[in-house]
Amino acid sequence: MGLRVLITNLNLWPPTGTVLYVRDLALELQRQGHSPSVLSSTEGDIADELRGAGIEVSSSLRRGRPSPDIIHGHHYAPTMVALDRWPTVPAIHVCHDHASPDDRTPIHPNISRYFGVSRVCVRRLIAEGVPEVDTGLFLNFVDLARFVPRAPLPERPRRALVFSNYATEDTHLPAVREACRAAALELDVVGAGVGRIVGTPERLLGDYDIVFAKAKAAMEAMAVGSAVILCDFNGIGPMVTTAEFDRLRPLNFGFEALRDPLRPEFLLREIARYDAADALRVRDCLRSGAGLAAAVDNLERIYRRTIDEHPRRRPGTSIQRLALRQRLFLRLYWSWRNRPTASRDRIAALPGGRHVVRVTKRLLGAGGRSSEGIRES
Repeated sequence: MGLRVLITNLNLWPPTGTVLYVRDLALELQRQGHSPSVLSSTEGDIADELRGAGIEVSSSLRRGRPSPDIIHGHHYAPTMVALDRWPTVPAIHVCHDHASPDDRTPIHPNISRYFGVSRVCVRRLIAEGVPEVDTGLFLNFVDLARFVPRAPLPERPRRALVFSNYATEDTHLPAVREACRAAALELDVVGAGVGRIVGTPERLLGDYDIVFAKAKAAMEAMAVGSAVILCDFNGIGPMVTTAEFDRLRPLNFGFEALRDPLRPEFLLREIARYDAADALRVRDCLRSGAGLAAAVDNLERIYRRTIDEHPRRRPGTSIQRLALRQRLFLRLYWSWRNRPTASRDRIAALPGGRHVVRVTKRLLGAGGRSSEGIRES
């Protein structure tokens, strides 16, 4: 029998790692006979795509709708909103970010399993109060039906792509551009930072011989067969080779793999390691062990085990309700997050607006750092 799965996420645009994770997960759950729905802000093409597939996407949990069988939580605020709405429904939580206040750990008795997409995310869960026995590593995945193998790579690379929402003139883009100039590589850039948001990267990744990316974006490039150099705003990592694949995978090809500073000479060192035949073997490694369908099969087993082990409670009996301060934070913060982006930008642009927003978030428990943390997915 199919499960009703509520997936939470802070937003569905722009297409970051967690956004595409939610899209892929929801569509595959539906394909496998389940009934997914999504609690999130509703702007953007990804929300439209999910609705077009018949998957409910909403920023509120209205009364009268059927309760889910399980909540698959991402991000603190929407997960706690869902748990407050359905205090008898079991849940799991997946951490995608080791630093962002928005991804801090929701501690709640109905969440019995906590997962990180990388080892550093698992360490965050433990540091924020989850017993180690209740944590685990659930590695990222790629929709292999979307990201199909490209034509064989050329013997010498010609075209390169920076694939990152964080690529700007103030982050890693100047170093990459200088290295590509020195290596005679034609360079393109996609991502929110340069105003070129691409919701369907599967249509373009195969056009590039080398892709500079990290985490889920890097995995998608590997899946099509491009050579991948791990790189983002916080550093440079290695060219992903078969020799290092197994070491880098539990790191989510992300933050902990980016050990070198953002200097062109380190990028040139990795560009020199380009090996078309090895990139093909990396592609096969990725495709044999990181597919979406197998990951969702595994998640279904986790869901069913979590449901079976969850103590059933009658409404009104011994249910932990959120404290008044938490409810206030959730209502105000969730209301703020679900205003249209243009409206939030106008409010923040008022004299003192950004300071008021920052102080209010801190007072209400959202933390003092930017919500644009170091994304692992």
